[in-house]
Amino acid sequence: MAQPEIATIITALIDKVEKLIPGYLQLEEERKKARGGIAICIIDPEGAIYGKMFGEDKILARERYRTAWIKASQVWITGIRTGEFERLVYNGEIDEATFGIKKPDYIGWEGGQPIHLPNGVVLAVGFSGLQSATDLEIVNRALDMES
Repeated sequence: MAQPEIATIITALIDKVEKLIPGYLQLEEERKKARGGIAICIIDPEGAIYGKMFGEDKILARERYRTAWIKASQVWITGIRTGEFERLVYNGEIDEATFGIKKPDYIGWEGGQPIHLPNGVVLAVGFSGLQSATDLEIVNRALDMES
């Protein structure tokens, strides 16, 4: 797939995520977790990085983006969701040396996941700023939204 086409798909996905954020922030537990800073980072198969920071707290949004980038880059390297990768390593089901990421450099938190587009392209996505399960859910909901 051509780079401009991937960029268009990713930009549309980020726009859809942005539209979903206010609904999540209606929930007190999500608002408390976000505290004015949320971010998404997406890495395409060629290593191009896309992202956006949301919220009024620029410092916290910057920190959330750093976390989202670590989640996305770990997924880009391993192809495995964050949280799941760590579980597999600690249970001895996979060898961390295969991927080159060593303890303590695992992110450990959920919110990083590979996303498979209908055209076969796999994106590495990291989201940070809401509760762990929500960090995963919001991206999947955005994928399912109509344009």
